[in-house]
Amino acid sequence: MLQDTTDLVAMAEALSRSADYRVLRRLVPRPASQPTIGQDCRTGILLDTETTGLDHARDEIIELGMVKFDYSAEGRIVGVRDAFSAFNEPSAQIPPDVTALTSINDQMVAGHKFDDAAVAAFVDDAVIVIAHNSGFDRKFAERYWPVFEQKAWGCSATEIDWRSHGFAGAQLEYLLNGTGFFHQAHRAVDDCHALLEVLDFVLPTTGAPALALLLETARKPTLRVWAEQTAFELKDSLKRRGYRWNDGSDGRPKSWYIDLCETAVDDEIAFLRTEIYMRDVDPSVQRLTAFTRFSCRV
Repeated sequence: MLQDTTDLVAMAEALSRSADYRVLRRLVPRPASQPTIGQDCRTGILLDTETTGLDHARDEIIELGMVKFDYSAEGRIVGVRDAFSAFNEPSAQIPPDVTALTSINDQMVAGHKFDDAAVAAFVDDAVIVIAHNSGFDRKFAERYWPVFEQKAWGCSATEIDWRSHGFAGAQLEYLLNGTGFFHQAHRAVDDCHALLEVLDFVLPTTGAPALALLLETARKPTLRVWAEQTAFELKDSLKRRGYRWNDGSDGRPKSWYIDLCETAVDDEIAFLRTEIYMRDVDPSVQRLTAFTRFSCRV
């Protein structure tokens, strides 16, 4: 005999009122709706890709998921416009570890090919594209579809300090659980629907949706400082400082680098001069915005 769903709802509500229990509800994607006439809204895209590997120049996208949504100037999500989901058959077999992670196998993608015109049309009217690892997804998306080169991008994984807002970490599953939901992870469009709920969650520390904080961060320029030709034995000091290594294979310098807000650059250059180079140097500094950040072209 099936359990009456009204009983289940009542039990969930009762458990939620207790400090000894936490209830997670299965995420049901929001239905599509038309924007409210007369309401000042902007359109964004949530994007996720599943790929055959980590190298954006060589590996291939096997699944693309997107959710188009409208949001207010205050960063509140107004509604979902549409969703996009498509498979693509790669030129070689999908590696077993990718199938284990995503559940996507060769049979599922056989015969499928992205409709490039449909992708471009879906994205065309969006003012921002958000991914939960834009440093990864943007590079793949730009390689396949030039429309993404012209868009502003935000990264929900790195442009919000989730731990400072009470979350255990920045992993999407952790964030979704923190908002009271669970979902089928590692499928592209499902992850986009999950991210929508995470960004619509009102942060107790700010009293505003997480999307508002992400947009505020994304709009601010950042400066990338390159610490070129540093001694090998200083790598640990640079890593502790937050520097990341670029191997030079993408046309950018073979060097350590760090991204900072504008107010922190002078202190960082002083650190390099006194602790790394031990002399007066002028390291290369690159200005990044939402239109260039995370791109493989900078």
